[in-house]
Amino acid sequence: MMRLFVPSRSRRSAVLRYAGILDGQTVNLHAQLPRSRRLPDHAEVVLRRGRQRHPVEARLHQGPQGETLVDVAALLGAELGGVPVATGSWRLKLRVRTGRRTRTLSFLLLEPPVPYAGPTKPMTASPVTGDRHRLGRSFRGSVRVISRAARPGAEVAKVHLEHSGLTVDFRVLGVRAEDPWAEFEATGRKVEQPLTALGPDLFRLVVPLGDMPPRGKRPEHWDVRLRDRAGRSLRLGRRLHDVRNPLRVFAMRRLAVTPPGHTTMIVQPRYTPAGNFRVTCTRMPEAG
Repeated sequence: MMRLFVPSRSRRSAVLRYAGILDGQTVNLHAQLPRSRRLPDHAEVVLRRGRQRHPVEARLHQGPQGETLVDVAALLGAELGGVPVATGSWRLKLRVRTGRRTRTLSFLLLEPPVPYAGPTKPMTASPVTGDRHRLGRSFRGSVRVISRAARPGAEVAKVHLEHSGLTVDFRVLGVRAEDPWAEFEATGRKVEQPLTALGPDLFRLVVPLGDMPPRGKRPEHWDVRLRDRAGRSLRLGRRLHDVRNPLRVFAMRRLAVTPPGHTTMIVQPRYTPAGNFRVTCTRMPEAG
């Protein structure tokens, strides 16, 4: 087992009291600087990878014991207006200016972040882009931001259910879908449905309820896949969240819907325990 080497020259490092990526896309750091005679005038964190440098302003203040503390909140992702990090490992350096003197410090992460308990959990990916960011550390204990591209997925953005029908807006992440369409599948049945493009990688799906009435008295469960001419197959779902019980938190109502030319049925969109989107259709009791 490799043991962490902790540098003895603490004056070259800012010791992290807290480090985490709270929302899947924002690096949050709280660190204590080495002792100094006065509070520095300015501080910034620089994300470095190869020749790339991206500075982010930091906030300096004094703690209750007179120690110098620094707080950083760095949004990741050019699409979000944040730091344009690409796939790879990014070193974090702290630049501190006092008068005319500038020092460069490493962030020392003595203990890795510990997962917490409760109704929510740490986000493992950006809820907007799907890109994955996590904190790591070098052999010497210096903190790193490790970024990975989004996994291919079809993420539900909005579900709109009314008496006239059901529509679903979703985003395609991690891949470029080529002439995509939706495929609904229940036991022994398949229905294909075209999509409407709302923007880059954003689509609207009108659920074809007229082709989905139950054949018997038992509910029928329809799973939804995105397919394209390149042969891709992605389950529609909602996975980019931080809740531990999505079935309860993202529960949706049941509603009586009457598709044109058909009798009324009960429609309930919902998510499976794995986060997949599903539509359950049931006959109205008086129609049976």
